[in-house]
Amino acid sequence: MQEINIAMIGGGFMGKAHSLAYAAMPMFFWPSPARPIKKIIVDVTDDLARTAAERYSWDGYSSSWRDVVNDPGIDVIDIATPNNLHAEIAIAAAEAGKHIICEKPLAPTAGEARRMYEAAQKAGVVTAVAFNYRRTPAVALAKKYIDEGAIGTILNFRGTYLQDWSADPNSPLSWRFQKDIAGSGAVGDIGSHVVDLARYLVGEISEVTSLVSNFIPDRPLQSGGFDALGGSSTSDGPRGAVDVDDEAMSLIKFRNGAVGSLEATRNAWGRNNYITFEIHGTEGSIFFNYENRDELQVAFKNDRADRRGFRTVYTGPNTPYGESLWPIPALGIGYSETKIIEAHDFLKAVAEGGTVEPNFADGYQAALVDDAILESGRTGEWVRVPDVTDPNATDV
Repeated sequence: MQEINIAMIGGGFMGKAHSLAYAAMPMFFWPSPARPIKKIIVDVTDDLARTAAERYSWDGYSSSWRDVVNDPGIDVIDIATPNNLHAEIAIAAAEAGKHIICEKPLAPTAGEARRMYEAAQKAGVVTAVAFNYRRTPAVALAKKYIDEGAIGTILNFRGTYLQDWSADPNSPLSWRFQKDIAGSGAVGDIGSHVVDLARYLVGEISEVTSLVSNFIPDRPLQSGGFDALGGSSTSDGPRGAVDVDDEAMSLIKFRNGAVGSLEATRNAWGRNNYITFEIHGTEGSIFFNYENRDELQVAFKNDRADRRGFRTVYTGPNTPYGESLWPIPALGIGYSETKIIEAHDFLKAVAEGGTVEPNFADGYQAALVDDAILESGRTGEWVRVPDVTDPNATDV
């Protein structure tokens, strides 16, 4: 079995998720396409890196991502850092001939995403963007139904990603609230996932018009070396400015004639990880709620009139990825399983010399949609979304 040596840049929340995925992937997918070797993890200081290596079972650690990227013994660079570091690390990794998986959004802006995409194209390396929610089995089942024509021609898509972890104005000033690091707020952090689902299930987005809002202008400054998500601070200490969006609502048009809407907010009390989509077609409808991720709601036009309505399909052995997950329907799919599937698909492409989706082209296209949403929020106008093949895409 081919061994693939991995270096991961970033030892925080996503570092934990990726570390678990590499460890568990061969347990779920056997025979495995490759054996992932967790060679080295990088964080901002040696102490943080050492702690991450011990906690997540990496062979070694470093505080210099540049040294690691240029290490000839490393095959894959896994980027799990704040957004503002993605482009520099990915471009260096591509130039060093490394395969790359990068957390979403691909970059703070479409311009940076384009440079990453072009560097990877020039190097001919395998790339992936960690839009892991499309690998939820129920989402893959929805895609299967759509591709089979079970709901006919798609007319409408409504997608949401609602959270409440930052609804408290006294929750700490994470880097996710700072434009120079994150690029945007709810749009890039969680709205990009809905954009990816819309593209995956329906097709390319051609135009958007948006309302983009900021509700909490400042938050308590953090202390310590770890980024805090959620929680509340009763400190009377200093506060820092929030210069990104808290919420975005968009109407969208698809190139294939379908229409729809996207909504993303981190200020929705009572919503934890409420990712939903409802898709209406000429022959039926599909509804999904990630908080009930073993379930897909379906309704078909050709059902008898006295039985017509939404019914529940539970994912399991006979639905996408089922042969490698759990043997009983609705036994329980979690966040970790989506990352395990993601690791499998990426490493399979690396081992076999293939490609995987979503890749840097998808990440760049999603960034173009994100930028259009933000631009429309500034202007109040419909904004056209260019294609990655347009040489002037980021100038539109």
